[in-house]
Amino acid sequence: MNILPNEIPQFALYGENTPIDNAEFVHIELIETRSRLHDWHIGPHTHRGLFQVLFLMGGHVSAQVENMLWECDGPTVITIHPSVVHAFDFSTEAQGYVLTMDQNVVLSVDLFAPLFLRPQAMRLHENAMVQDRLAALLHQLMQEAAGPRYGQALMVEWLARSVLLLLVRLETERRMADQSGHVEFELFSRFRALVEEHFREQWLVGRYADALRVTAARLNRLCVKLAGKSAFEMAQDRLMLEACRKLTYVPTSVATIGYELGFQDPAYFSRLFRKRLGLTPKQYREQTRNSTRQHPDLATLPAAGAAGMPGS
Repeated sequence: MNILPNEIPQFALYGENTPIDNAEFVHIELIETRSRLHDWHIGPHTHRGLFQVLFLMGGHVSAQVENMLWECDGPTVITIHPSVVHAFDFSTEAQGYVLTMDQNVVLSVDLFAPLFLRPQAMRLHENAMVQDRLAALLHQLMQEAAGPRYGQALMVEWLARSVLLLLVRLETERRMADQSGHVEFELFSRFRALVEEHFREQWLVGRYADALRVTAARLNRLCVKLAGKSAFEMAQDRLMLEACRKLTYVPTSVATIGYELGFQDPAYFSRLFRKRLGLTPKQYREQTRNSTRQHPDLATLPAAGAAGMPGS
């Protein structure tokens, strides 16, 4: 299909020329809602200042993206930059969502930009957990966008960004697997799962290595390669993240929290916490309480990165 650039229509939403004047515009609809009106054919077009993500959860699409033709079966995610010419021919049983977002929603978070540096088709066939989480978020997004309610615009924006963050994680893990080899990445993923299961027991690196049937040296090399820190540091980071969560949300003594996390000596727990976080547990708890008093509408939970753990 040869179409000159000046013949390619630009739309806000396909078939609509109404300008979008909302700087935080987010729109979601079912694939069949618009495609059925056009006999399942969406002709070549671009979107003015709008990023688009197609979530094909079932069925088939022939996607013309610039000069490429992709034949995709669901579940597959396709990302489209505003300047990219694209067209879709869906099978009549195609199911899924089309998420359209203003550039201010996407570009205000640096993490999201790599999703749109080039068009991507991300297969979800081998990642059922991500597929299920995406489906749940997209369903919530549809429900939230269906009718006006208090805080709707903010909730829609947060849900849209949550969807994008899941895609960033998926793409990052795929890239790490390609760089390190799938065997190594699988081993790294199994180690992280073991840490999540046993961090309260404070397993030593050797015990993790034995459970994974590798040497401690190999496990450490792998963690440094993929996470930039040793296996011991990763386990300690997860332990401290849990301590932060309990200090924020659990109204019990610091000593009790230490015992629950495997520390028999409360003083040692406090020293280690201060070494890794820069505050004693009591100082940290007081800081989070002050923050909550100042911003009662926001829960103060340290992100995984605050304790050095990569996102799960």
